[in-house]
Amino acid sequence: MHTHVTAARDLSGRTVAVTGAGRGIGRATATALARAGARVALGDVDADAALRAAGELGDGALGLPLDVTDEESFGDFLDAATELGPLYGLVNNAGVMQIGPFAKETAATARRMIDINAEGVARGMRLAAPGFLERGSGHLVNVASTAFVLGLSQAVHAELRGTGVELSCVLPGFVRTELTSGVKRPGYVREVEPEDIAEAIVGALHRPRLQVWVPRSLGPVTYVNSLLPRAVREGAARILGADRVFLDFDVAARAGYEERVSR
Repeated sequence: MHTHVTAARDLSGRTVAVTGAGRGIGRATATALARAGARVALGDVDADAALRAAGELGDGALGLPLDVTDEESFGDFLDAATELGPLYGLVNNAGVMQIGPFAKETAATARRMIDINAEGVARGMRLAAPGFLERGSGHLVNVASTAFVLGLSQAVHAELRGTGVELSCVLPGFVRTELTSGVKRPGYVREVEPEDIAEAIVGALHRPRLQVWVPRSLGPVTYVNSLLPRAVREGAARILGADRVFLDFDVAARAGYEERVSR
């Protein structure tokens, strides 16, 4: 019996756009894509950070301003990316994480997180998908920080079946970036690096699949946890301290990040 293995898709010379590419996971992803031979458009609301990151990658990289909450800005970013060649992939990575008790969250903070983490992803998909469908090829990669993104990815993946357009959802665990500064990681949770997520994203572009968990063990753990009775899940979370991770944090250590993403 022979097992059919799909050949890896070559990214050499293909253009991939990455949002939130000025730092963290986005910057690591742009670097990994360039290493794989792709041409990379790096977009970030911090245009200077995007330009610096692109400059370090050299030829075949383009740093551009991008506000994922603005339709025109996102459209201009994708149009500018085609200076490198026809757009093959879009990595929706931009995201913010402002934490603390729900009852103390302001309406402005809530709206900003939804606009960036949820609608920003949907906006990128809506803008890139028509061109991909017209050509019968392309790949959307969503870095899922919310249940919304996972649900949307699953629904759109079903719609795209048979069109030649791929969709992947990369689900990171606890990543060592500025976004998690001041947050105490539970001892049972393995911390991963931005480069680990970048490797998973490039891997998904090489060999498309819907869900990619990082670390890989997070997938089975999440599935088993979903099967447990609620009382058991909540009890385990209390014992392990998981229910307080985003409530008991170092305010001073997060001050710089919180100030930057609130602008």
